[in-house]
Amino acid sequence: MIERRRFSRIAFAAALAVVVVGGIWSVFPEAHAGACRCPLIYAPVVCDHGRTYSNQCVADCKNARNCVPAGIGALE
Repeated sequence: MIERRRFSRIAFAAALAVVVVGGIWSVFPEAHAGACRCPLIYAPVVCDHGRTYSNQCVADCKNARNCVPAGIGALE
């Protein structure tokens, strides 16, 4: 009975880990798109075509040009 409870806790922990990791990737889908590997850091940039990316690495992976930091005073 003890082994069964222990296995259930391990299985639950493993399932929870999969959900948490999957949730992180769904929040930042562009962080794992294509061959680029970008950190999950939110430092938004706005590029010349008006698109906002979560960080400069993601913008570089999408071949975006003339990017500036987004936020208060970024476009002044």
